[in-house]
Amino acid sequence: MKPEDLKKYAEYFREYTELRWQENRNSGVTMVNGNMIRNNQTSLNGISARVYKDGKWGFASDPDFEAVNVKAVIATATENAVFLGKKGKADGGDLPGTQTEITNDFSTTRKRRSRKEIIEFIQNIDAHIIKHYPDLKSRTISLGCLDMEKSLINATGSLGYSMIPRSILYVVMSIEKDGKPIELYDTYGGFGQLEDNFLDLNDLYEKLEVQYRYLKDKGNGVYPVSGYHDCILDSDLAGILAHEAIGHTTEADIVMGGSIAADFMDREIASSQVTMIDFANHALGNLCPVPVFIDDEGTKAEDVVLIRDGILKSYMHNKETARHFKVKPTGNARAYGFYDEPLIRMRNTAIIPGKDSLQDMISSIEDGYYLMKSSNGQADSTSEFMFGIVQGYEIKKGKLGRAILDTSISGVAFDMLKTITMISDDMSWSCSGMCGKKQSIPVGMGGPAIKCKISIGGK
Repeated sequence: MKPEDLKKYAEYFREYTELRWQENRNSGVTMVNGNMIRNNQTSLNGISARVYKDGKWGFASDPDFEAVNVKAVIATATENAVFLGKKGKADGGDLPGTQTEITNDFSTTRKRRSRKEIIEFIQNIDAHIIKHYPDLKSRTISLGCLDMEKSLINATGSLGYSMIPRSILYVVMSIEKDGKPIELYDTYGGFGQLEDNFLDLNDLYEKLEVQYRYLKDKGNGVYPVSGYHDCILDSDLAGILAHEAIGHTTEADIVMGGSIAADFMDREIASSQVTMIDFANHALGNLCPVPVFIDDEGTKAEDVVLIRDGILKSYMHNKETARHFKVKPTGNARAYGFYDEPLIRMRNTAIIPGKDSLQDMISSIEDGYYLMKSSNGQADSTSEFMFGIVQGYEIKKGKLGRAILDTSISGVAFDMLKTITMISDDMSWSCSGMCGKKQSIPVGMGGPAIKCKISIGGK
């Protein structure tokens, strides 16, 4: 559905209104040890309206896109806003006016695969793994595809349309060592539909070979020595840290709720080598994993420089927080489903590359660790964090040593960032990032590798 199909309903707007149609199409297949345990397709679509009146928002949604339903959704959202406005003190002032027209459709131009062909695709991967890695005790292959299609109009004249696809292949391999399972996962694919991401299975098989070699290294791995160590966090970990421990503290709604970042604007919070950006749609000339060109309030999405040369410079904003802080909205208002209200969300958050090679970074460490992949983790509004580590290596006298077994890292990000002394000159993105702030939504996470001091767990 195009935004022009919504324009006829603008005559029913009585206050500032945002009208959005959205469809999320999910498709998934999971195979465990050759057995198909999931094969599903879902589509959720509908209409929602959000209305602003006297400092309060009213919201309503409906899965039926008939004219009578759309009119009712607008009317209900308006009634809700008026009712709530009477119940509380108005915070005064209009929202920043934005007007932009943006259309982006990233649907594949290739012939779509049938359901049978998709299942055969998974079966072929499974057959390859069985043939080449017969010592595996278990294997899981899971494919998840999401197409997010949205159309939006608002009362200030913005029109937006997007179709943003993502297809992720998740592979888990497990071996047994001394009677205990040793497991390692990796993800493949990313932005784009299945037909665009997996054109040549030989490319995928080469990556699976690397994953298997890492798993075998881990099978002979050791527990790290707990303590405060020199470590290199590879891009996967540096990206999660940037997102969870720094990014969330600089979302303006969380700042207003008491985030540590509220006290540090224009103050040093990191090494002078660190510049961190929430990229809207392109980073360093390349399309981001989750490109956002217009947000779900109808604001043109702009890059936000959160940290420049170690100094906290900006927060991420929607229209309401931008008015509160007397700045321009940044295009960070995003909703996962038609039934969700837009929240301030990151798009693609990363530290920008530095000038060091990864090899020079490793060579600079006498006794430490190279940490590569995270399992899970959490951070809070103080920037305190803890992440699980499932892949990494010792560094001994400037060279990689033995692989390490599962462990964890922890610390306070606003302190840890000040210990960064080297940043790699390359950049890569994780393909499968999801953020769970009230509503799960795709995000881009990544960046360069960073050298820092961090607390690591042991046995």
